[in-house]
Amino acid sequence: MAENQWSTAITSIKPNEIRVRGYRLDELMGRFSFGEAVYLILRGGLPGAAVGQLMEAMLVASIDHGVTPPSTLAVRNAASTGAALNACIASGALAVNRHHGGAVEDCMHLLGRGAAKVAAGESAGEAAKALIAEEKAAGKRLPGLGHRIHTDDPRSQRLLALAKAANASGPHVAVAEAIVQELAVGGKALPLNVDGAIAAVLADLGFHPDLANGFFILARTAGWMAQALEERQREKPMRRIDQGAAAYDGPPARELPRD
Repeated sequence: MAENQWSTAITSIKPNEIRVRGYRLDELMGRFSFGEAVYLILRGGLPGAAVGQLMEAMLVASIDHGVTPPSTLAVRNAASTGAALNACIASGALAVNRHHGGAVEDCMHLLGRGAAKVAAGESAGEAAKALIAEEKAAGKRLPGLGHRIHTDDPRSQRLLALAKAANASGPHVAVAEAIVQELAVGGKALPLNVDGAIAAVLADLGFHPDLANGFFILARTAGWMAQALEERQREKPMRRIDQGAAAYDGPPARELPRD
C-alpha cells in the first residue's frame, strides 16, 4: 500500500463504470428518484419506495419561499451585479446560518435530547415539558417552531403525514408534536414549521445533524436558480431591492391533476 493512500466508501470509479455505494450509477438512472439517490449517498443504502417519496417531499418542501428570505435577497443582489450563476448560488448558500435555515440542525439536536429521554423511559409529553423548561431556563428560543407568516405551516402537516404513512415516524416526531401540544396547553400556540418537521423526520430516518443545513441548501438551490434568472431577465442591474415591494404576477392558483 502506498504511503499516501487513503480510503473512501462513497463512490468507485473505473473505466466505463461509476458505482455509488456499490450500485452502478447508470442503472440507478431512470429507476430511482433524486430523493432516493440522496438517501443512498448519505446513508449508504437504498430506501423503500415510501421513504423515497418522503425524501422527495422534504426537498420539494424547501424549494422556495418567495423573495423575502435572506438567502434569496443575497441571490438577487448578486444577480443584480451581473455575477455568474455559481456566485449567485454561493451567495445564497453562505446566507444559510443559525437564524435562516439553520433551525433544522438546532432542532435536530433538541429533538435528539428529547428522544434520549424517551429511550430512558419518559413519555413524549414528559420529554417535551422538560425540553421546554430547559430551553426557557437557558434563555433560548425553541428552534423549528413558529413562523413569521404561517400560523399553521401546511408543509409541516404534509411531511409528518407522509412520515407516518412511510412508517418512518419515531420518537423525534413524537417529541416534536408533543412540544407543540404542550405549548398550546400553556397558552402559547406555536406551529411546527417546515424546519422543525424536516428536523424531526431526518432524525427519525437516522441522518446526522451535521447534514441538516445541507438539505436546506440542496432543496433551495433550484429556487435560487429561478430567482437569479428572473432578476437578470426582468430587472435593471444594480437596483436597490425592496423585498416588501414585490408583487406576484405569475400563474393564478392552479389545481394538480387527480391521480
